Amino acid sequence: MNKHYDIVIIGSGVIGSSIAYHLSERKEKDILVVDKGFPLSGTSGSTQAWVWVHNKTPSWYGELSMYSAELYPFLGKKIGDVEYKRTGGIAPFFNESEREKALKLAEAQAEVGIKVEVLNREQVLEKEPALSPSIAGATYSDIDGNVNPFRLVELYIKAAQKNHVQFAFYNPVLDIKKEKGLFKIFTKKEEPVTAEKVIIAGGPWTKEIGEMLGVHIPVKQVRGQIIVTEPLAPFLTHTIGGMRQAENGEVLIGYSKEEVGYDRRTTLDVIQETASMAENYVPALARANVVRSFAGIRVIPEDGFPIVGTIPGVHNAFIATMHSGITLSPLIGTLMSELLMEGETSIDLGRLSLRRFMKASEKV
Repeated sequence: MNKHYDIVIIGSGVIGSSIAYHLSERKEKDILVVDKGFPLSGTSGSTQAWVWVHNKTPSWYGELSMYSAELYPFLGKKIGDVEYKRTGGIAPFFNESEREKALKLAEAQAEVGIKVEVLNREQVLEKEPALSPSIAGATYSDIDGNVNPFRLVELYIKAAQKNHVQFAFYNPVLDIKKEKGLFKIFTKKEEPVTAEKVIIAGGPWTKEIGEMLGVHIPVKQVRGQIIVTEPLAPFLTHTIGGMRQAENGEVLIGYSKEEVGYDRRTTLDVIQETASMAENYVPALARANVVRSFAGIRVIPEDGFPIVGTIPGVHNAFIATMHSGITLSPLIGTLMSELLMEGETSIDLGRLSLRRFMKASEKV
């Protein structure tokens, strides 16, 4: 590693690697990415990897997700095949009383250009015959889909390395100090490096990294458990709220959210609840064997929405932390590269600022 960099990014998951790649396209800056582990050993490798848009609310959040989904085909042409599939997304509901809520969702999303259809039972079963006939209906949009997260992160990193970005894996950041206008970053394995700018993209470790800069970042660690079936003959063609069928025939199923800190163990009670949910959605899954389960730790800001942009009170420090990093990574990488290189972004990041969590007295 060099002793000095223009930009140091902390975190090599899907958001950190996307930012590194998009910045590297300019070929103007010396960039280092530091990670406490190895790519895909954390959140980005423990996901169903949906590119999900249609029921993200409020509508401005859905709009951001739509813009990012629209970037995926172009991204694949630039960095290689990330196995992005625009399957269309179905979010079933089982009670007819939920139809009014679904219609309001469709109306609100239409205002920002997201086409959402509200389907009756027959229309849902026509699209996805394996779903339970006990459903009342569903919301549907053709913009939803999924991606291969392993290919995505691997290709982000390879493309960034091709543009001379350096990576330091298995190298936790121990401390960050500000000295003479520069950030001095202390890591476990290497000598300290200095940087003009630093970006926190550390996923579940965001809060701890923020504390090194004297900043409180209001995020929580939330565990999600996923079960995986044996490979089955293709029978699900859409990405469904709660599950999807992978190219190899496996069905990935999960929807749980547990605040248990950084505990990646799976638990029998949640696995059983998840299996029961799957059977309610798709009765044929009752005959499928579960071959494995895994858990991932999501970082979720306290209000559920991304925190992206500058860190108030710390000059040249930036943050990008969020749930739905797979969906948002092409857009966040683009916007963060704009912010760091040009000082402004093509989409206003005001709603996503860390400032929204600060007391009025702190914002002055």
